[in-house]
Amino acid sequence: MNYDSFFINGKWMPATGSDTVDVVSPSTLESIGSVPEATTADMDKAVAAAREAFDVGPWPRMTPDDRADIMASISTGITERMDEFARLISSENGCPYSFSIMGQVYAATAVIDYFTDLTRRYPFEEFRAGMMGPTLVRHEGVGVAAGIIPWNVPLFIIALKMAPALASGSTIVLKPAPETPLDANLLAEVLEASGLPAGVVNIVPAGREVGEHLVRHRDVNKVSFTGSTVAGRKIGGICGEQLKRCTLELGGKSAAIICDDTDLSTVIPNLLPASLMNNGQACVAQTRILASRNRYAEVRDALAEAVAAFKVGDPLDPETECGPLVAERQRDRVEGYIAAGIAEGATLVVGGGRPAGFDRGWYVEPTLFADVDNSMKIAQEEIFGPVLTLIGYENERDAVAIANDSDYGLSGTVWTDDVEKGIEIARKVRTGTYTVNGFGMDFGSPFGGYKSSGVGRELGPEGLGAFLEDKAICLPADYPVS
Repeated sequence: MNYDSFFINGKWMPATGSDTVDVVSPSTLESIGSVPEATTADMDKAVAAAREAFDVGPWPRMTPDDRADIMASISTGITERMDEFARLISSENGCPYSFSIMGQVYAATAVIDYFTDLTRRYPFEEFRAGMMGPTLVRHEGVGVAAGIIPWNVPLFIIALKMAPALASGSTIVLKPAPETPLDANLLAEVLEASGLPAGVVNIVPAGREVGEHLVRHRDVNKVSFTGSTVAGRKIGGICGEQLKRCTLELGGKSAAIICDDTDLSTVIPNLLPASLMNNGQACVAQTRILASRNRYAEVRDALAEAVAAFKVGDPLDPETECGPLVAERQRDRVEGYIAAGIAEGATLVVGGGRPAGFDRGWYVEPTLFADVDNSMKIAQEEIFGPVLTLIGYENERDAVAIANDSDYGLSGTVWTDDVEKGIEIARKVRTGTYTVNGFGMDFGSPFGGYKSSGVGRELGPEGLGAFLEDKAICLPADYPVS
């Protein structure tokens, strides 16, 4: 899959530069394709196409139903190539195929389907009874959006940004990460066949400098970014200087509270996939596991057995539960955190090294630390790898305090036989999403974080609202309102 052009203005446009990005499989370390590396001139062309498509093109002027019909066609096109997308993403970033099917591809189509339905029923115009006369309130597309995509769940994150942008009547320039540009180009093929007007979606893989050029571009009205908190702060600062709308979905260090009244034989099999999903490379991963002192040893032993049995393997093998990390730098980072945990005095219970039999690929063993204090580096910083920390608590009030003792506030779970108690705990934990006795995201509800986990929300009507500008048109008192 070697490309020499970008999907801009509804067609494949040759790159202006000569540099390329070689996409390497993190399991085989072999090249699986390449794309041109965008220059600022390439990005300017993409923004210009999106600007023209918004200012004079048909997309913002279509009826919501017409937009929804094309969005439905995009979802169908992805579904028809679901296996192709899943295998490609697993080859790009090492994600297990079993997760790719559901978490990478099906989830993306579900998001598009949700916003397709919302587009058909959303009140883009409404009359309100004003103090001096009726008011027409319009919810208009924000304009040209920039969607900056991470490498861990690339197609899903594209859907989180592209679908509400399309629903709003806005246009968008997508910048995939250099590690995972191929699935975005496969999406471009779907867009070509969907009936989407030219310039509405443009796809330009690029590095950081050209990505910053996109963020700063004067013709970009809104930035939607998913990635690290460090990068998010910089992007938020730029948008603040320019008074540019932005949504930032950043890091997490989520806590799973295991209550004493629950059955571990049920909890552990459901918690572990939420803790180690996508090889631990998920911002919502439940990586801090909180157990009471009364059952600490029992929870530790049950977790140790389950983590040790977590199957490491080829990401394209349907039986694999943990594949390689995305890159050598990422493995180095994770190994550095493991070393820090040992140095701080945590007990390495399971894993901590490179799995036997995998001489090739950026693999790290699923790892469990016990005797972890919440002040330790491995409990406070996002590791983004298959490393779990087990932290003890005295009572449920202490558990909530530990869960909240974090710079992050993205996700969390509580496990209890008393659902009402679980809801009460959920109300007290300062995170944007929370689950009682399970793990999930409701695509019809807002998703985002407190504190350093981000600004704004995606999904739900709130996610569409992030791509809308609200306008009030005050009318004469005698204007007839039906």
